[in-house]
Amino acid sequence: MESRIKFCVAVAVFMIVMESASCHFMFKVQHKFTGKGKKLAHFKSHDTRRHSRMLASVDLSLGGDSRVDSVGLYFTRIKLGTPPKEYHVQVDTGSDILWINCSPCTKCPSKTNLGFSLSLYDVNASSTSKKVGCDDDFCSFISNSDSCQPDLGCSYHIVYADQSTSEGNFIRDNLSLNQVTGDLQTGPLGQEVVFGCGSDQSGQLGKSESAVDGVMGFGQANTSVLSQLAAAGDAKRVFSHCLDNVKGGGIFAIGVVDSPAVKTTPMVPNQMHYNVMLMEMDVDGAPLVLPPSIVRKGGTIIDSGTTLGYLPQALYDSLIETITARQPVKLHIVEETFKCFTFTKDVDQAFPPVNFHFEDSLKLTVYPHDYLFSLESEMYCFGWQVGGMTTEDRSEVILLGDMVLSNKLVVYDLENEVIGWTDHNCSSSIKVKDGSGGVYLVGADNLSSAPPLLMIGKLLAILSTFVAVAFN
Repeated sequence: MESRIKFCVAVAVFMIVMESASCHFMFKVQHKFTGKGKKLAHFKSHDTRRHSRMLASVDLSLGGDSRVDSVGLYFTRIKLGTPPKEYHVQVDTGSDILWINCSPCTKCPSKTNLGFSLSLYDVNASSTSKKVGCDDDFCSFISNSDSCQPDLGCSYHIVYADQSTSEGNFIRDNLSLNQVTGDLQTGPLGQEVVFGCGSDQSGQLGKSESAVDGVMGFGQANTSVLSQLAAAGDAKRVFSHCLDNVKGGGIFAIGVVDSPAVKTTPMVPNQMHYNVMLMEMDVDGAPLVLPPSIVRKGGTIIDSGTTLGYLPQALYDSLIETITARQPVKLHIVEETFKCFTFTKDVDQAFPPVNFHFEDSLKLTVYPHDYLFSLESEMYCFGWQVGGMTTEDRSEVILLGDMVLSNKLVVYDLENEVIGWTDHNCSSSIKVKDGSGGVYLVGADNLSSAPPLLMIGKLLAILSTFVAVAFN
């Protein structure tokens, strides 16, 4: 039986089939957690829950930052329906559908302190909306399609780790995207897609004061927006992000990256998430011993929906011991989880970088300013955490989130089943290639003009329960 690990945003009760299929798009994305008025445990509990017609590229405007001491999650703006209406959705590489809060919904959130107004999608307000029936090809991708009721249509049901749920019916309607038409230029592109119309939310999903309108999954399955665009011939199954944790914002684009050049490593096949083969790990040249299962079974997951970096206990202990042997500090525990210390010097000068070496000689370097964050003046904490995650055969797992991926251009190429990255200034630009061979600049964006959050802790009530890792 295929082993699948489910964590981070949702533990979904449906399964999907994978397929490959070509336009490039750009999105503006912003971190969901802004401001510094929050507890460290918020990030840990968020993470553990989660745990031709080729036109141009698509640009998702990006905002926020991926610093543990500032924010923790990205969201973007999209438009749905006719006439198009704007929605703010969380961007997540660990899930496989787009779902939006829909009207009527008595339990959906009605306000947010993220700096925008929440919106409910109304099937009757869009002239192009259609119900997805049980005989629709899309419904065949859902594992519970056999129980589909013709009078209700194809439905979804997502259960979160704290037992919050989102459920509703699938709807087909127009999604408006920013098609790249020239250097730093975009134009509208409409494409019909299927998404979940969430009419019933339970638990904290309907109560958070820092809510968004839904979730946009960038997983590998046929149900994702990426796969739907590819099946329609509008895009290749390739997307990239560059998360700027210095100035905030960054780049998120669908399409083939022309530059900068990115070296890649193969994806482990037949996995629900973006698994890669980690071969070696060192602290500035001092090797660490990896659990055998990490090397043999590709138990390293790349996930932009996670904030921190999670390691098996023995590897975590060895890593912290090796780092602090290089730069001795007096550690103390904050909030029962984070190892912190007082330090007055430049951390990049004093602490060593951590290097991950993947199959095909792809290297990923995590610098001290990435894995250390300032809790307050002259106090730093390690972003590395003990993951405690295993597969059904008890193989250990490494999970690398935004802390590791920030300030790098990361490319997910599902066409060729590879993932790659390179260090990059994420407040600058990249070049993407369209189906006709045209190459265009896509620039960085920052949607982080929202006012600071006043009650960030209440947002994370949604994410307050540790996820147990689930398998099929």
